[in-house]
Amino acid sequence: MAETSITVHYWAGARAAAGTSQDILDAPAPITLADVMARAMALHPGTRLGDVLAVCSTLVDDRPTASEDAAEVMVRPGQAVQFLPPFAGG
Repeated sequence: MAETSITVHYWAGARAAAGTSQDILDAPAPITLADVMARAMALHPGTRLGDVLAVCSTLVDDRPTASEDAAEVMVRPGQAVQFLPPFAGG
């Protein structure tokens, strides 16, 4: 059976902003990372998730995408996107 969804994982402040640790997006075909972000924000209206995602590092599966344009990064059904906010510590 073919994969038809993308799993979105939220960490730390992104999880707090979304109010959940993950969302499952219906995606029977590849979509851009920018589309993933827009759809994630649409699932959580009235939150600060958009502001948090704007500063997050992102991984598509295990591939860092910080140096790439989110409108050019393709996310395929069956893949996972992780949003990792910056953190302080040492």
